[in-house]
Amino acid sequence: MSKLQKRVGFTLVELLVVIAIIGVLVGLLLPAVQAAREAARRMSCSNNFKQIGLAIHNYHSTYKQLPTHGGGTKGSHAGRHESGQRGNNRLERSALVPLTPFFEQQALWEQISNPYQTTDDSGGVRVYNPMGPWPGMPLSAHLTWGYYDPWITNIPTLRCPSDPGVGLPAPGRTNYALCTGDSCDTGFGGALNRLTGIPQSGGTPPMNERVRASQRGAFAVQLDSKFRDVLDGLSNTIFAGEIATDLGDRDKRTHLADNMVSNILNQGGNLACRVSLDPERPLFWSDTPTPNTLRGSGDQQRGMKWASLLPIFTQMLTILPPNAELCGNNFYYSIVVAPPSSRHQGGVHVLMGDGAVKFVTDSIEAGDGGRGQVGVHAAHDDPLSVPGSVSPYGLWGALGTRASSEVISDFP
Repeated sequence: MSKLQKRVGFTLVELLVVIAIIGVLVGLLLPAVQAAREAARRMSCSNNFKQIGLAIHNYHSTYKQLPTHGGGTKGSHAGRHESGQRGNNRLERSALVPLTPFFEQQALWEQISNPYQTTDDSGGVRVYNPMGPWPGMPLSAHLTWGYYDPWITNIPTLRCPSDPGVGLPAPGRTNYALCTGDSCDTGFGGALNRLTGIPQSGGTPPMNERVRASQRGAFAVQLDSKFRDVLDGLSNTIFAGEIATDLGDRDKRTHLADNMVSNILNQGGNLACRVSLDPERPLFWSDTPTPNTLRGSGDQQRGMKWASLLPIFTQMLTILPPNAELCGNNFYYSIVVAPPSSRHQGGVHVLMGDGAVKFVTDSIEAGDGGRGQVGVHAAHDDPLSVPGSVSPYGLWGALGTRASSEVISDFP
């Protein structure tokens, strides 16, 4: 045998060096792959929003108005318990519902707009009336009364791929919410009587005056609005914003804290829940959120029910900047400071009235968040936030109002 025998293979040291180099390359490549995937998801999210914007314009072209946020059928809550046909939705239907045939959900709209037959937990055949039942009913009620499939359908166009929330406890998630302006007063309605549909005029101040003063967005709860009402210009007015859905992790953007300190509408009220944030994890509520308290069960959190008009589900306001906390009075019903939010880095998508989708950063100029909200509610204590005034929330608030005559000069 030759003394100069040729060596075959690698030494252990060489093999370990190669493995280490491969590991380093994979480590360098992985963030780039993740960033590319998020960029694709963000693009898809924006495209969905553009489809919703196109649907709004087509709806307006067809009916000469925007879809009503708070429309549907009127009557008492008892209607949903009837042994025969299932009554009405009490004017609690979101504006996303009538948009369904305009973003390729014609089959779903046919189910909603016609009587819907189902079977309850006892095997009995039940029929829901056209336009469906109360859209806020829990899943347990669907089981007892018979599943109303349209309300528990997850619509792809209403979902942002960047949001990982899927399945229970949400009946039907949405990542897109309608903009109702820069005041959360009367956000559950009040313009119309839910039993009769007649405009309400009682109260001190009169309810119709209170609604007109506070509902300053492109969409006004229970009120009809048109493009011609957007005096600030379609390209300067936010029509809808992105929202993250709740994952059950006490996220301040998706789980509502009840302001137990002061009236949310008054000076300082918007910020009163911040004392309950976890100082070590400021994106989340603390385990003991005193003096406030967390509200709502699993299916009563952000974006859980696409068909319901409630602020926690399908409304966004331009009071606090994007990705700020949810804070309110009166549980999740009417008085909720509900900023837009997203799983994207540093901001959210918003849909402008002209159909353009823009990305707004969390650092947008948002005025003084401690100012009282514009309105005429009985306990109003901010002499500067009188009806008709410019938004107290800077550029961000100005973009949320339809006709407050603010000058928009800094929005790209």
